[in-house]
Amino acid sequence: MTENYKNKVEQANVYDVAVKTPLEPALRLSARLDNNVWIKREDLQPVYSFKLRGAYNKIVQLSDADKEKGVITASAGNHAQGVALAAKRLGLKSLIVMPKTTPNIKVSAVRDFGGEIELVGNAYDDASAHALQRATDTGMTFVHPYDDPEVIAGQGTVAKEILQQLQQQASTEPDIVFVPVGGGGLIAGVSAYLKAINPAIRIIGVEPDDAPCMHDALKANERVVLEQVGIFADGVAVKQVGEEPFRVAQKCVDDMILVSTDEICAAIKDIFDDTRSITEPAGALAVAGMKKYVEANKIQNQTLVVIDSGANINFDRLRHVAERSELGEHREALFAVTIAEEIGSFRKFCELIGLRGMTEFNYRYADPTQAHIFVGVKLENGLEEKNELLTLLHNENYDVEDMTDNEMAKLHVRYMVGGRGNGVENEHLYRFEFPERPGALLRFLNFMGERWNISLFHYRNHGAAYGRVLVGIQVPEKDHEALDLFLQNLGYTWWEETDNPAYKMFLS
Repeated sequence: MTENYKNKVEQANVYDVAVKTPLEPALRLSARLDNNVWIKREDLQPVYSFKLRGAYNKIVQLSDADKEKGVITASAGNHAQGVALAAKRLGLKSLIVMPKTTPNIKVSAVRDFGGEIELVGNAYDDASAHALQRATDTGMTFVHPYDDPEVIAGQGTVAKEILQQLQQQASTEPDIVFVPVGGGGLIAGVSAYLKAINPAIRIIGVEPDDAPCMHDALKANERVVLEQVGIFADGVAVKQVGEEPFRVAQKCVDDMILVSTDEICAAIKDIFDDTRSITEPAGALAVAGMKKYVEANKIQNQTLVVIDSGANINFDRLRHVAERSELGEHREALFAVTIAEEIGSFRKFCELIGLRGMTEFNYRYADPTQAHIFVGVKLENGLEEKNELLTLLHNENYDVEDMTDNEMAKLHVRYMVGGRGNGVENEHLYRFEFPERPGALLRFLNFMGERWNISLFHYRNHGAAYGRVLVGIQVPEKDHEALDLFLQNLGYTWWEETDNPAYKMFLS
């Protein structure tokens, strides 16, 4: 199998449109991690992503008759741009089906590359089903984002370049290569090629911990369908890995590692510090996974290559990334602390924190005997220092909750401290992901009708395809069954947060 893909990669035709991207030494990361770290800069492709390689390799090999009919695909971003530009370069018609939730920056980019666009549905699955039907109706060739041998071979040219460039620049081969994983096309091409050349090179795939489709598939020894996937790293938000990529990964991938949103944000900052470039969340996965793998396995003095797979990020999202990067690097901790509502208690608390810098402090009077404060604290020594601080506060008889890993607290509550729902009866708290498009909120309200009162609402734009919304709903006990039915039929991803300690301390 690897020899077959090695030959396909060697014969792949991608350079009429793709470029040989640099392999750059990451000097800061190398010094910090005591390894030789190299970044493969696929963010520097003409479409700011590696996806162009596979799309062009697939399309250029079509017969003249198929080229005459044109190509079609479904994608919310990088693959769409790759297909549009590849088709334009070859003088072919391209039809790109995108979900209605696709950010305007990506829709505009596809249009600029000459692609005809149809916006269908709220998610990739809707767009994909429509594109497949259109392909059947029109005779256009469907270009799959990852589950196609020719697409996989095109992506494998990344590995071919890595070996050539590392040999030229450092006279060596990589010990470990870290690859971001969504549908699996990139890791299939990279791992098959590298294992054919040198089976000793370790291949580590990296996924977000809220979209582990390859991780779970390899663990189960069969492809699984995730119930839902996280949306932060939207470039790899895939519910099921491709059939062919999974087959290749079973033979060629040595390990998978999962990383959190905060760890991805920290990796975006790491890449910026070393290259002064901004990558998208999916593009930073490999760096996040590499850092975690090195720490867990005590890796030293090895040559590590990470693939920076893309840079298609909305500028608005950088605010969210900056807020979360310090948490991902364990340089900040978030606490909810109960202190006495009396003169001098705030000063006493600050004296315990000592000379550590505070990144935020949220408080509003709510009770004559005690106060709840939401505080961010800078850390110099990571988790060890955080745990020492927690122990110190407990020893001084403070009631303290660690909010550092509490997603609702980080997305919503930290911006809402100051108003409590005293006297609000039968309130239930839910966190939703709404499609980021006009009418999404109105659809929610119309669907709910006039059955229950909304007692709390928080939304903050993060520049993503989906908005994060926190909603309090007053529901009498007799209506609980009706509420469950409402949530099941709503069609939005949701989590109940009524028992979340951040809600109990600051909002209820």
